[in-house]
Amino acid sequence: MSEAAQQRFHRLLVDSIPRLRRYARALVFDQGAADDLVQDTLEQAWRKWRQWRDDRDLRPWLFGIMHRLHIDDFRRYGTRRQPLAEDMAELTVDAPQERGLALRELAANLARLPEEQRAVLLLLALEDMSYQQIAAALDIPLGTVMSRLSRGRERLRGLMETGAAPAAGGGA
Repeated sequence: MSEAAQQRFHRLLVDSIPRLRRYARALVFDQGAADDLVQDTLEQAWRKWRQWRDDRDLRPWLFGIMHRLHIDDFRRYGTRRQPLAEDMAELTVDAPQERGLALRELAANLARLPEEQRAVLLLLALEDMSYQQIAAALDIPLGTVMSRLSRGRERLRGLMETGAAPAAGGGA
């Protein structure tokens, strides 16, 4: 690739940092760990920038790198942190008290979802990615995206309504 392509990549990479940080915070619920995940993602993207195709959206490629790094860490350490109250507050926006409480409850229930369902929901809701972009980012078939999204929504709805997730395989 040319120097112009490298400069374009660098500009797009820098422009992606706020979105990467937001997604990382939603994945790991810890500012330090999220910053580390973003840093690792940026380092790996920079090392492999020639693998990115200039005619494609950079976001799915970057979020794919981040997702793989996150899953590797999750498998390596085998635990998932539960969100702390201060983590929840940073995921909410300035809002009246009731809305803030609802957003905290939503974030806490998102944390209770299985990793694969949560990743799909976050990429759709937080990052406004298409199903095709999510499939590319997570390196899964489009049908799997739709299935995980459906199951994740159903489970999240159950958690929000009753505090308990619906039984596995339950109808919508």
